Amino acid sequence: MSLSLDKAKKFLNWTKTSKPDIDINTELYEQLKPFRLPLILVVFMMLIGTLGFIFFSDFSLIDGFYQAGMTFTTVGFTEASNVTPAGRIFAVVFMFAGFGVCMFSFGVFIEILKKGTLLNIIRERNMIYKIARLKNHFVICYHNDFTIELVKQFRENHIPFVVIDPQPNLIDIAKKERYPYFIVGEPHTESSLLKSHLSSAKGIIALSPNIADNIAIIATARLYEKELELIKPYFIMTTAANDSDSDKLKKLGADSVVLPSKLAAQRLSAVSVRPDMENILDRFLYQKDSLIDIEEIIVPEYSWVRFKRLKETRLREITSADIVGIRDENDKFIPMPSGDALIGTGSKLLVIGTAEGINFTRKLINGKYKPQDLRYV
Repeated sequence: MSLSLDKAKKFLNWTKTSKPDIDINTELYEQLKPFRLPLILVVFMMLIGTLGFIFFSDFSLIDGFYQAGMTFTTVGFTEASNVTPAGRIFAVVFMFAGFGVCMFSFGVFIEILKKGTLLNIIRERNMIYKIARLKNHFVICYHNDFTIELVKQFRENHIPFVVIDPQPNLIDIAKKERYPYFIVGEPHTESSLLKSHLSSAKGIIALSPNIADNIAIIATARLYEKELELIKPYFIMTTAANDSDSDKLKKLGADSVVLPSKLAAQRLSAVSVRPDMENILDRFLYQKDSLIDIEEIIVPEYSWVRFKRLKETRLREITSADIVGIRDENDKFIPMPSGDALIGTGSKLLVIGTAEGINFTRKLINGKYKPQDLRYV
């Protein structure tokens, strides 16, 4: 039973603990340091009060401690025993001293709360532990208009994400734009990426309008990736203003670079030539519950479809999904391939069909052995 439970947990990707990649307890303890002196003074005053009542009024230890507590807090509930005149004089002096210590302690407490640093660290620590439960999430660097629209799509498709941005009012922005997980800080710094639980992330999306920021994020992520020795590298996506910047970012390690101006121009051109195209794109490609989907599937080294012609795989007959393009390992794209097109290792198949058909196609391509139904065909 225990073995089956362990297998189930492994399959579901569950862990016993969710430990963050970074520990900020040191920062928390640093903010708590000012409370040490008030705490020491309170303990010292209680010790002096207890000994004073024992010495001046001949109280027992427990009665002296009780009377010191009543006097120090100025509650004045009742006397533990008869207090001598000397004990009363000591009680008055002790009361004024205790009042001074209380005022000093309240002043320190209010000053710390007024700065807000302690509360911010506590909030951030709680957020980091929540983020540590995420797996296969995306780290979105910088908040802007692109982030708002991207997050809407992620929420609709139930894709987990963490937003990193240096703006101090990111808490208010997160409430408004419904960011469940966020980190206040510079995205290109190692500490910010660690707080986003990068070790369990699927990829990073850098959306800064400044190419230098995006370069720094890519470099930091790739270095951290080498330290972890990940089997599957991070998928890094970013934006660029022109083709020159796009080439630089790809050479530095970006997997995909989007040019917003170019995409907008292509969309406008397609719609202007064929006005109905906009409705088709919105209905079949961009909607969450679309009946038709399109996806690029990579052929792994162990796949049974390697070095087979497209017609030999009979994928369309099995899955009802069409392969409308093949990109080989040299990045050469073959549109609408014929049945004689050869599928090589590392090829990327552009598949169009229903979501179920595409998922079935991916499952077959990732299989090591030819399906049972096709072994005698």
